Amino acid sequence: MTLQQPNSFRTGPDERGHFGLYGGRFVAETLMPLILELEQAYAEAKNDPLFRQQMDGYLKDYVGRPSPLYFAERLSGHLRGAKVYFKREDLNHTGAHKVNNVLGQILLARRMGKPRVIAETGAGMHGVATATMCAKFGLECIVYMGVVDVERQKPNVLRMRALGAEVRPVESGSKTLKDAMNEALRDWVTNVANTFYCIGTVAGPHPYPMMVRDFQSVIGNETREQMLAAEGRLPDSLIACIGGGSNAMGLFHPFLDDTQVEIYGVEAAGHGLASGLHAASIAGGRPGVLHGNRTYLLMDEDGQINEAHSISAGLDYPGIGPEHAWLNDIKRVKYLSATDEEALAAFQLCSRLEGIIPAL
Repeated sequence: MTLQQPNSFRTGPDERGHFGLYGGRFVAETLMPLILELEQAYAEAKNDPLFRQQMDGYLKDYVGRPSPLYFAERLSGHLRGAKVYFKREDLNHTGAHKVNNVLGQILLARRMGKPRVIAETGAGMHGVATATMCAKFGLECIVYMGVVDVERQKPNVLRMRALGAEVRPVESGSKTLKDAMNEALRDWVTNVANTFYCIGTVAGPHPYPMMVRDFQSVIGNETREQMLAAEGRLPDSLIACIGGGSNAMGLFHPFLDDTQVEIYGVEAAGHGLASGLHAASIAGGRPGVLHGNRTYLLMDEDGQINEAHSISAGLDYPGIGPEHAWLNDIKRVKYLSATDEEALAAFQLCSRLEGIIPAL
């Protein structure tokens, strides 16, 4: 098989939604018309200057973009090497990067005439962003969330309900993000006519991995401009944590063709890769199909999905976005992993040196 993009790392996926061997759309027949309708609606919106203008307007005046690129002076001093810059997605309205993508999808839902929006959430930030945008545009909002996550992310559950969303706890499986996504897909099949499914990461059936990446690329596009303004050149390296991988893909994608820029994604290694209790799909998984796309997954010998573990409610997903799987195989991005213990140490270091409490 020839590599899909001989001259660029940035033009995928192909027309069937494949990044090399990964991606695609493995969905029930009942869902296929919805997926094709969404693909067509997104293709039209992408080429409509009015849609882009609307997006840019809300990103600026409602979300508060551009988010700052901040030189972490004390952390840089402590590390005695690299100059470290933070892209401050925590300063967006709703407190995370999730809102960049949700805004785009909710504008698309309105354009398609879908009054009811469903979403799944783990840490709750995607749920909060979806509830926020549904409140702003007057749409019904249902958020599926595993009961384990409902318990450990209570403040975000309260926020979603305050915004008028219905939070539906999911009792099946490991009662976390994977199971919430299963329930959301069941809902979508049942309510095909009036419902828009807002996926929070660069996973799921095509066109979701591409669409979410495109909406999140605002992160990398701004970073490129801000870095040139601050340092007069591109950065030596980029680094981001990865669950499904939307914040990372948003940062990485605009830089993929700048081969002098090293790119690192960090997966959640939980209690260590050897323990089996982790969420590092690339380091500890193999290719398979889940939630409508082919990608690296945590599976047993029989192909049954293993439960993922991470101290982070948002990273304990047993898979990764298909574009990340492809970028790993062609070695454009280097995927590392960090244990719960390492993440906690970094959390404390960042909080105490920079006065910035990061998301776990």
